[in-house]
Amino acid sequence: MTEWVALPDADAIAREACSRILHASAERPDPHRPFSLVLAGGTTPLATYRLLARDGDERPDWHLYYGDERCLPPEHPERNSRMVEQTGLTRLVGGHLPIPAELGPETAALRYTGLIMPALPFDLVLLGMGEDGHTASLFPGRQWPAGPVIPVHDAPKPPPERVSLSPTTLQACRHMLILVSGESKREALQAWRRGADLPVARVAACPQATVLAETALLEPAP
Repeated sequence: MTEWVALPDADAIAREACSRILHASAERPDPHRPFSLVLAGGTTPLATYRLLARDGDERPDWHLYYGDERCLPPEHPERNSRMVEQTGLTRLVGGHLPIPAELGPETAALRYTGLIMPALPFDLVLLGMGEDGHTASLFPGRQWPAGPVIPVHDAPKPPPERVSLSPTTLQACRHMLILVSGESKREALQAWRRGADLPVARVAACPQATVLAETALLEPAP
């Protein structure tokens, strides 16, 4: 079901992701509606955003959303939205809709639900994968509450309070790209391919999901 694409390194993954995002924007079914792009944090996704911003082309028909956010002040450097702002991409698009996570998990989840519902299905959802197989702020061994956007407490990585789109909301998209690079991801990626019940595996269990991964990570460790 999930498509796997092997690429030589993180730079190649970022370039391929950039190319696929631009293609999805150009080929979206209704060009009169904004192109809805859900962003992720992480090094490789950030490299993709820098590529999208590098040419300086304005994209007034793009609306940017987020798959998850840390409950930190808006200007905190570890906020996903702040990291994306620093790439310059948000200045080039018509809509930037960060999760108001500074309001706390429950309030932010409720407010973001109202923001995203008119955009569903998203045109493209971009995700990463953590060393433990988590994606967005969906961590292994946790029960996720019902709802389109969910509050997260006691996350195993700081900060403990977060907000995340639910698996079904992330799957409500026309295209999904999962970017995986870095040797530290090898064990989780191999477990995923063996059928382990990881959050990233659950989210990617849809026909529109494509994984862009370093070739070396798809091979058994030497």
